[in-house]
Amino acid sequence: MVPDPRRRRCTSGHGSRMWKVSVLAFLAWVCFLFYAGIALFTSGFLLTRLELTNQSSCHEPPGPGSLPLGSQGKPGACWMSSHFSRVVLVLIDALRFDFAQPQRSHMPGEPPVSLPFLGKLGSLQKILEIQPYHARLYQSLVDPPTTTMQRLKALTTGSLPTFIDAGSNFASHAIVEDNLIKQLTSAGKRIVFMGDDTWKDLFPGAFSQAFFFSSFNVRDLHTVDNGILEHLYPTMDSGEWDVLIAHFLGVDHCGHKHGPHHPEMAKKLSQMDQVIQGLVERLENDTLLVVAGDHGMTMNGDHGGDSDLEVSAALFLYSPTALFPSTPPEEPEVIPQISLVPTLALLLGIPIPFGNIGEVLAELFSGGKDSQPYASALAQASALYLNAQQVSRFLSAYSAATQDLQVKQLHELQNLFVKASTDYHRLLQSPRGAEIELQTVIAELQQFLRGARAMCIESWARFSLVRMAGGAAILAASCFLCLLASQWAKSPGFPFRPLLLTPIALGLTGAILYVGLVTVTGMKLDSVVLGAVAAAGSLLHFLWKSWTGWGSKRPVTTLLPIPGPVLLILLIRLAAFFSDSFVVAEARATPFLLGSFILFLVAQLHWEGQLLPPKLLTTSRLNSSAQTGPPRHTGTYVLWLGVGLLLCTRLAGLFHRCPEETPACHSSPWLSPLASVVGGQAKNLWYGACVGSLVTLLFAVRLWLRQYGNLKSPEPSVLFVRWGLPLMALGTAAYWALASGADEAPPHLRTLVAGASVVLPRAVVGLAASGLTLLLWRPVAVLVKAGVNASRTRTVLTPFSGPPTSQADLDYVVPQIYRYMQEEFRGRLERTKSQGPLTVAAYQLGSVYSAAVVTALTLLTFPLLLLHAERISLVFLLLFLQSFLLLHLLAAGIPITTTGPFTVPWKAVSAWALLATQTFYSTGHQPVFPAIHWHAAFVGFPEGHGSSTWLPALLVGTNTFASHLLFAVGCPLLLLWPFLCEGQGPKKRRQSPGNAIEARIRCEEEEPRMEMRLREAPHHFHAALLQLGLKYLFVLGIQILACASAAFILRRHLMVWKVFAPKFIFEAIGFIVSSVGLLLGIALVMRVDGAVSSWFRKLVLAQQR
Repeated sequence: MVPDPRRRRCTSGHGSRMWKVSVLAFLAWVCFLFYAGIALFTSGFLLTRLELTNQSSCHEPPGPGSLPLGSQGKPGACWMSSHFSRVVLVLIDALRFDFAQPQRSHMPGEPPVSLPFLGKLGSLQKILEIQPYHARLYQSLVDPPTTTMQRLKALTTGSLPTFIDAGSNFASHAIVEDNLIKQLTSAGKRIVFMGDDTWKDLFPGAFSQAFFFSSFNVRDLHTVDNGILEHLYPTMDSGEWDVLIAHFLGVDHCGHKHGPHHPEMAKKLSQMDQVIQGLVERLENDTLLVVAGDHGMTMNGDHGGDSDLEVSAALFLYSPTALFPSTPPEEPEVIPQISLVPTLALLLGIPIPFGNIGEVLAELFSGGKDSQPYASALAQASALYLNAQQVSRFLSAYSAATQDLQVKQLHELQNLFVKASTDYHRLLQSPRGAEIELQTVIAELQQFLRGARAMCIESWARFSLVRMAGGAAILAASCFLCLLASQWAKSPGFPFRPLLLTPIALGLTGAILYVGLVTVTGMKLDSVVLGAVAAAGSLLHFLWKSWTGWGSKRPVTTLLPIPGPVLLILLIRLAAFFSDSFVVAEARATPFLLGSFILFLVAQLHWEGQLLPPKLLTTSRLNSSAQTGPPRHTGTYVLWLGVGLLLCTRLAGLFHRCPEETPACHSSPWLSPLASVVGGQAKNLWYGACVGSLVTLLFAVRLWLRQYGNLKSPEPSVLFVRWGLPLMALGTAAYWALASGADEAPPHLRTLVAGASVVLPRAVVGLAASGLTLLLWRPVAVLVKAGVNASRTRTVLTPFSGPPTSQADLDYVVPQIYRYMQEEFRGRLERTKSQGPLTVAAYQLGSVYSAAVVTALTLLTFPLLLLHAERISLVFLLLFLQSFLLLHLLAAGIPITTTGPFTVPWKAVSAWALLATQTFYSTGHQPVFPAIHWHAAFVGFPEGHGSSTWLPALLVGTNTFASHLLFAVGCPLLLLWPFLCEGQGPKKRRQSPGNAIEARIRCEEEEPRMEMRLREAPHHFHAALLQLGLKYLFVLGIQILACASAAFILRRHLMVWKVFAPKFIFEAIGFIVSSVGLLLGIALVMRVDGAVSSWFRKLVLAQQR
């Protein structure tokens, strides 16, 4: 029975497609395992506290017994009679404490220190000097994270947001806990708000009148502030308010845009000083003025972390009537920021919010300078006692709802409160001579309040050790899977289906069992645990296979297939994650490790005698002897590659951002946008350099594509590269010009500039998306020409008869057809006229894979450039140059074969990952929240995003992890580049006419086939892509495992929230971005491979007609 040839062809093509799908599915499964481990570890490491919805009420005292003295029998009394009828709260975003200080000299006789922000709030100092009993300046100590939404939450609830709440700064949801705004509304107070629209989401419908302004455009210094000033004084004069809140943003935005040392900061603070003066002049005797900063800012103008400058904010209180019993101290008192919440509540005569853990500022209840000592002490003790009752009630309710609080500490605190309460009531019954005893009670109450706050801070940082250990175990097993599977992938019989289908079945079984257990027990379904159970179940089969298959078949050395020097560098890098000092200094350590790696690569080539291009281990299909091509490069060439790489690494290090922990370090001034450059000539020179780097990058990519003949095709993707890329470069340069000079534009052109600032970036992104779409649609960029009067048949030597009828036959005949096409392209028709001219000619199929990847990377680069400051374009130019040099240096030591297996060594993957990390730091990033480039959210959206939160998060995330994305998508170049370098040898010498068959054989042996060699062994090609993906995932996965282990072991370290937690979060997100980019890069190569097969299949069918 003769099999149907058409059936054979269809089956073989289906098998090839299944290989591609299997490779991508296997890599996607491995990525899922890592994601599950990261999610499980995160759920145990970054816990959120329970938010109680209980409300305080005037009708329910905070504790048993009667209300303290001064609350009974007075109209409108609620816990304590009010001291003020109205309050004006001026919130100046990012008002650092030293912004409110005057210019002072460090030593007597020395001139005062001159900084742009010092002494600009002169009205505060003037009031403190003229009316010392009416005002106080405090240094408000802020609890991290120092992001605006979390600070507003703390300033109204008196509670502490946990670390993971920092991510909510993109999406501000309504506060469900009891808060000042809710209590004021319940008391019938008329609240008028103006300023930051974050309040609109936090307190929907709570204001009797509101003027909201978009808050997220950090480049806009004046819109919000000017809008407030338009309504502030008319509202005050109208008298139709009880609480007036004005949230100014200009100081914060000036810090983000220019930094605190810029002259614009002095102008903004002077404007705020005038606002304060105007308010003081309009205050009535029953009104309290509160001027507060929600957080500070770093030396670069950022915030979000817990450095001293970020957690230090100013707090100023003023009353037209005497409020304090004494003059201000020489140095302002340091108080927790949340102390403002219970203080304002009792001063206004409303209940303290139920979840408050702040301590009331007792001196504000002393009765002023004329009060008697005993009466003053009693009033302070009464306020503290109410505060302590409320905190004790909260601790009891919270401990009943959850087990977060430490039982022993809670019991000790309750005993302390009982003692203080007993002493307080005893003194009320026998008041004579009790002033000293009252001071003791005050100290006991303060000790209780401060101990409760400390216990909550410690308890809300508790970890779920089971989840953390489980997540780390899944990460470790996933790394082990990548390590072993990358070795097994080289074998021809690699069991794709058993290692893919069985784990999926086991994972689904585990998930079903977990859902059934939850249903039976009535527990709440946890999606994180569900994913972890599915991941663990799918890993069981692999772990069992590894255990049963281990032994004599696989020696112990296969467990660590990584070469010793490469393993040593990886271990040094991973060990550094366990030291906070090394994590802080990683931006300096990474270039050092990369430079050491480069020197190691050059030295290894010298030791192995491979200071030459890749060796071709060819074997002729007709059993002729293997021949090695002549040397293409000398040792000097490789040394120049190493020197160039070291130089680029050093230049990229000039673009660095200093962490806050190294005050002696100075960040590169080139990381700031051109708009902050003072001086028109300097700005123009820098703009010229940025545009020059843009043009150089575009010219280099086009030159590279032209060198390999990939710009001669009429395909749509090639036409887009020729014409679309220059348009993208032109749009990027035009946007930079507008962004750098928007503030200097004439008034009649500002509308046009604003419109162009919206259109240009979106147009560039649209062009990039169109180019990528065309590339995926028609990825094969070859120029095909038909010969004139050409015969439709041409003899091809094959081991089979007739046309190819299977994928194996096609894989054999395709390289020969390709080589014949190259003959015509190089003008060799004269030597083959006796056999008839070729039918078609194709231009440079040897670079078809790498050309598609390089084109995709270039298309991605332009939108990423828009999200960064203009001068970062120089870093992107260095990125492409470094990658080019590194690929050539790695290719010089990678031998390639025609029959496979193809492999990418560990040194190449490790060096590529190190270069990605170095680029992350060179683009001005740090693994801390204050270093996030928030301005990226407004590229193309200068007016904000409305209610959308995913789009600004996407823009900021893309800016932060641009290097991860580019290097992951470009990872397949590590496999392709050695084959591409084959075509750089000297021209083949002319062959004398002879036997036709011998001439063709010599042509086949000497003609560089470059990337077409990969098609001669499709199984090895796909296996090499799988192996490359697994190795890259292993290198990235071992980094996230090290970060997770460091966070687990050092969870009680002093720097856990400042260093280790942010590092873990950034590494986790970076891994997710890199894994997605890796899958996209490999999928692109496979798409090109499928298009090449389809193209050749059509060509063969055309030859048969």
